[in-house]
Amino acid sequence: MSYRYTPSDKPNTRIDVADILRGIAIAGIILIHFIEQLNFYVFPEPTSEFWATTNKIVWDSTFFLLAGKMYAIFAMLFGLSFFIQHDNQAQKGVDFRPRFLWRMVLLMLFGLFDLLFYNGDILFLYAVCGVLIIPLIRASDKVIICFIILMLMQPVELVYLLMGLINPETQPLDLGSWSYFGAIVQAQSEGTILDVAVAGIKNGLPVNFAWAIENGRMTQTILFFLLGIMVGRKRLFYNEGDNLKIWKKVLVGSIVAFALLLPLYIFVPEAVEVKCVSNSLNVALNMWKNLAMMLFIVSGVTLLYYNTSARNWLIKIAPYGKMSLTNYLGQSIFGAMLFYNWGFGLFRYCGHTASFLLGAAFIVVQFIFCTWWMKHHKRGPFEQLWCWATWFGKKK
Repeated sequence: MSYRYTPSDKPNTRIDVADILRGIAIAGIILIHFIEQLNFYVFPEPTSEFWATTNKIVWDSTFFLLAGKMYAIFAMLFGLSFFIQHDNQAQKGVDFRPRFLWRMVLLMLFGLFDLLFYNGDILFLYAVCGVLIIPLIRASDKVIICFIILMLMQPVELVYLLMGLINPETQPLDLGSWSYFGAIVQAQSEGTILDVAVAGIKNGLPVNFAWAIENGRMTQTILFFLLGIMVGRKRLFYNEGDNLKIWKKVLVGSIVAFALLLPLYIFVPEAVEVKCVSNSLNVALNMWKNLAMMLFIVSGVTLLYYNTSARNWLIKIAPYGKMSLTNYLGQSIFGAMLFYNWGFGLFRYCGHTASFLLGAAFIVVQFIFCTWWMKHHKRGPFEQLWCWATWFGKKK
């Protein structure tokens, strides 16, 4: 019997906890980008052993706590948003898929705009992955779960792992991402804003897609998009039914999974002599470890929001999450101005600690702005532009 898609019979109201998680995710992403000095990776020598040690602690702690986890949350919520938009329109008898395709074209344009300032843009990659999941938005739960499992297995890494086992001389996947990075550095360190823009457009897309495929990020992005769709279908972010019991199980399971995966990630790839196998295991185990930590964060925040008085503090993050696109593009523009040669050129003076503190200060400024803006507007500036362009100014 063929599967026939039917929209849900409950309204998809605004989910505060999703906005809170989105705010946490975008803040974490910005901190990572600032400590990297927006993909510059050119840092001054520490002035003392104390600062060398401090910089290492700040760098290692930031990446341990945030890298891979914040992107995972952000991507999952992208999938959730797709489900909500599609389901709301399906309840009205409207097929949202053509409109979503156009929405992804617009996101590509935002991504190209972002590349004028920051070569590490994720918006274009998200748009491409968004297009790829359109055929699955009306698939059955079983089909989506099968694709989730497939992406969870990291098919590219699995293929290279098998190739390495068959032929130990096989080299890890290398699409030349670092050569593209190298072609951009001169514009960042010596060029004008126009030089950075040209380098970003010319090399930004190749470097992002090459790096994403080499490091499993593209299949991971699709995985988290689909996971977000399933979270939406099951209405897991609403406090209804046994959802909180489910999140408690997720919390416990994520702790156990992380405790098992962390030592595997640290020791197993290093113990394997075949380079291709070692690299594939490193990528796969890193993603699984990050997934466990991401689920810990998501379930923990959800339970805190619904079960404790922390809700009163967490809700203050929601305006920041509602303006995630504006905040993301803002960090690219102002971050490039702070660190690159065409702006203040702070890459010459700021190590990891100073860059982290600049990122934290920038987030505070953004937070204050978002809190003020959302008291007077329904959406952020870029969110409103995206909404208007999506619907051509028509009432949804």
